[in-house]
Amino acid sequence: MDINQARKLLAQAEADAQDSFKIIEEIALYNQNKVLEAFSKSKVAQRHFYPSTGYGYDDASRRTLAEVYANCFKTEDALVSPLISGGTGALSLALFGLLRPNDLMLSISGKPYETLSRVISGNGTGSLQDFGVKYYEIALQNCDFDLDTIADYLKNNKVKLAYIQRSRGYEFRRALSVEQIGQVCSLIKKIDSNCVILCDNCYGEFTEVYEPSEVGADLIIGSLIKNPGGGLAPTGGYIAGQSRYVDAISGKLTAPSVGRAVGSYAATYRPYFQGFFMAPSTVSYALKGNALASHIFTSLGYSVLPLPGEIPHDIVVAIKFKTKEELIAFCQSVQYASPVDGFVTACPGPMPGYSHEVIMAAGTFVQGGSLELTADAPIKEPYIAYLQGGLTYEHIKIALLRILQALDN
Repeated sequence: MDINQARKLLAQAEADAQDSFKIIEEIALYNQNKVLEAFSKSKVAQRHFYPSTGYGYDDASRRTLAEVYANCFKTEDALVSPLISGGTGALSLALFGLLRPNDLMLSISGKPYETLSRVISGNGTGSLQDFGVKYYEIALQNCDFDLDTIADYLKNNKVKLAYIQRSRGYEFRRALSVEQIGQVCSLIKKIDSNCVILCDNCYGEFTEVYEPSEVGADLIIGSLIKNPGGGLAPTGGYIAGQSRYVDAISGKLTAPSVGRAVGSYAATYRPYFQGFFMAPSTVSYALKGNALASHIFTSLGYSVLPLPGEIPHDIVVAIKFKTKEELIAFCQSVQYASPVDGFVTACPGPMPGYSHEVIMAAGTFVQGGSLELTADAPIKEPYIAYLQGGLTYEHIKIALLRILQALDN
């Protein structure tokens, strides 16, 4: 596509997306105020940016950062740590902290993404299955919970933990909304008030005015190199929810005898605080880019989710391509539009935890930082690319313009 065609298409998509943009801006304003109030309530000060060493006893930075998350997400408690490797690490930590042999875990959002699936049911890998934890899953129906099947299963089985994956993984579906999550949480608690509801909140933080923890989820979990890190956090994960569950999980992070009383970080905590403060705004840029891409690729005849005009519930837009070659070319054009390693040609290759080759376009400042503009896809049919993130709206527009120029349409 020549540059003039690309600019015209981009301008039209931007005009068509204005109603969505206004809603996204209102969400960002609400969430920015919520974060600011959390900082004020937690009395964040310059001293909280200082590092700690050794055991990290009396680390006010670690303690206050967790308070900020708990205050913002309206939870009793939180565990926020650079010692957690990311989203999968945080989820694995929580599951091993809560589940015991012969406990039953129920996924009510279908099959989890591949790396977490191996945490649950890997064979001979130290998975939950290896430790005698039982597992069952109930598929979504038309991008929503199968409430009748879930209710029947809960009435006939003693479920210790119900798992919800808010985002889509490598599935061609919409992300689950907080409203949908609230409905299923209410159903579960009516049937079994003791069932722990755990929500994988990755990619979803600050995309709506409420979080799943505000509508019934006992725990929400995510990665600091996604939404809540604001593009600044260099690593880490969070777990927020009821104190008794956070306490149990923290014993697995360090040791049951010391839990959250230890854990040092010899670098400054400033990027974690500042990134969380910036997150509502940065997420809004990603959501605008999401809406823009949805309009553009729909107009070009591609199948896209979310659809144009739909307010996204995560920072990902899925685009279905006709051929493997087209999929790879798209991801490569995203890489070429990156600020870091933009000269590199992205190629499919093996990825730890995945059964298919994966192509990842990730020219990011933070390795694997999914709030930065990235794209990835498993090399299998249907050929779906997952475009996500963007630290600035301007970068997203420029990248989309270059991607359009690389298309044959």
